[in-house]
Amino acid sequence: MQKTQDFTKVMQDMTAAFPIDTKAFQDTFKTSAVLGEKVAKVALEAAEKSNEISSKWTKETLGKVSALTSVKDEPADYSKAVSDFASAAAEMAAANLAAFAEVAKKAQMETVELMLAAGKDLSEDATAAVKKAQADVTAAAKKATASVK
Repeated sequence: MQKTQDFTKVMQDMTAAFPIDTKAFQDTFKTSAVLGEKVAKVALEAAEKSNEISSKWTKETLGKVSALTSVKDEPADYSKAVSDFASAAAEMAAANLAAFAEVAKKAQMETVELMLAAGKDLSEDATAAVKKAQADVTAAAKKATASVK
């Protein structure tokens, strides 16, 4: 009578023979964490610069408002003050919006550079991990095949 093969032992041996490369996971996590730190730095720098622009714009606007609200000798001076304020406000808006656009452009360029570099790093990490895993799986399969025979 033929004895039935115990596949439980075979499966346990195969599972034990397929090592998991935790270093590859650690390297990938570290690469991702470094990328996150760099992207956060870009975002924080952009937020800080945007805050500086907003603060400066507010101070300039409030300075113009104080001139607008001062008492005038002639009624025509009030309309001139409003006109001057509107012109100054339009100029400030154009200049500050251009400054915001530069901040956004810089942040975008830095983010794209980071993503391209990270993509290259992650691709290299993944390629190395796949090659190692493939070698490990091949060796484990050969070992498992030999133990079945």
